[in-house]
Amino acid sequence: MEPIEALERIAFLLERELAPTYRVRAFRRAAEVLAALPPRERERRARTGQFTDLKGVGESTGKVITEALAGRVPGYLARLEEQAAASPVAGGQVLRAALQGDCHLHSDWSDGGSPIEAMVLAARGLGHRWAVLTDHSPRLKVARGLTAERLRAQLQEVAELNRRLAPFRLLTGIECDILPDGSLDQDEDLLDQLDVVVASAHSELRMPAPDFTRRLVAAVTNPLVDVLGHCTNRLLGGRAVRPESAFDAARVFAACAAAGTAVEINCSPHRLDPPRRLLRLARDSGVLFSIDSDAHAPGQLAWQIHGCVRAEEADIPAERVVTTWTEHQVRTWTTTRRGPAASP
Repeated sequence: MEPIEALERIAFLLERELAPTYRVRAFRRAAEVLAALPPRERERRARTGQFTDLKGVGESTGKVITEALAGRVPGYLARLEEQAAASPVAGGQVLRAALQGDCHLHSDWSDGGSPIEAMVLAARGLGHRWAVLTDHSPRLKVARGLTAERLRAQLQEVAELNRRLAPFRLLTGIECDILPDGSLDQDEDLLDQLDVVVASAHSELRMPAPDFTRRLVAAVTNPLVDVLGHCTNRLLGGRAVRPESAFDAARVFAACAAAGTAVEINCSPHRLDPPRRLLRLARDSGVLFSIDSDAHAPGQLAWQIHGCVRAEEADIPAERVVTTWTEHQVRTWTTTRRGPAASP
């Protein structure tokens, strides 16, 4: 195993298990340092085993490098792989195998921790054929939400990545804040240029149920909105715990079904939103679904299995999950609201 590959794989597995950020960064930083070394310098250090004197390479990361260069699977990596294999997620495998993409992920343009290309390469490595970049909109300043100007600049970077990484396709998108009156936090002409718009509420989450219901209905019936993100806004653990927002779920899901707007099955272990009872209600309401990682780092893209388990438990048919569709089918749906049966 190449040492850079080993370091990046360790970072991926640590992210997936929600390890402390400093530990993930240590391995990713060591990979960057090693990649920046001139080939002759790397060969010289490989012969001598001297790596820990490099800034950004510590004892643990240096040991991984030397073990990989010696032709062995590094012990640190072997332990992480063993732990991952020892605690598999029960179920969800059939639906996970059917997934072709992910409609909700973040980069370091907003509150993600990695460059866009790193997220794309990780998604491709998981077997995806496409993904949607959905950094935050401007009102969410704590997450470095994208102004219209920054979003336009991001679109240029996405176009360049698509030229280099074809046939993988990174679709343009945004996670747009649903404002208290149900309007969207971004220029509508710009939203109309994007492939996929995920709309989510991030503030004033304790509004009275009738008001919050009107807010969500206004958003999901907006023709610019394709996916309703983490609809109850609950947080299950980690740095915070938050109860569900109160709203008339039957009315909101009926509006989604009528408008052709998908309900997100958010796979983040901190959210797992919507809860099981609402998943069944959404299923019976006839909505489409989008099984999304809500990843903020490459390793978190693997969280989709959690949503697959929950979707299978709720007997949600794969054909109603937009993330099982091809990139062409997804773009047809977001522009015409016609699903695969109507796509050429």
